[in-house]
Amino acid sequence: MLSEFQGSCHCGAIGFSYRTSIAPEHWSIRACQCSFCRAHDAPSTSDPAGSLEFTASDPDLLNRYRFGLRTADFLLCRECGIYIGALIETGKGRFGIISMHALVEAPENLAATEPISYDSEDIAERVSRREARWTPVKTNL
Repeated sequence: MLSEFQGSCHCGAIGFSYRTSIAPEHWSIRACQCSFCRAHDAPSTSDPAGSLEFTASDPDLLNRYRFGLRTADFLLCRECGIYIGALIETGKGRFGIISMHALVEAPENLAATEPISYDSEDIAERVSRREARWTPVKTNL
């Protein structure tokens, strides 16, 4: 059975619906150690068996930012500046992660956050990991 969790930026212009059958205490919560994620204090989670829909009530306020290996779009609000998650599109489909801090209501009893570094990955390894670990995205922003 899938549980649904809503998330959004501060002003509500962009957001997401995250569906997972994983209980929050078993979520894999990762704290990437790159400079972007550290600056945004952006622990993230995903479920390869779940689903994710990103939304934009005003598409003009959606800012896509790419950095590093430039394999994914990091989604930020142009109005309030909040980072809500990331999206990658490959030959296998669209996949994404959510920022834990963008959840409208954070579940109780969350798993511990695991610091992790992906610095040693090349483009092929990064794309392959994301295809395997990130959540399938059902919308096209």
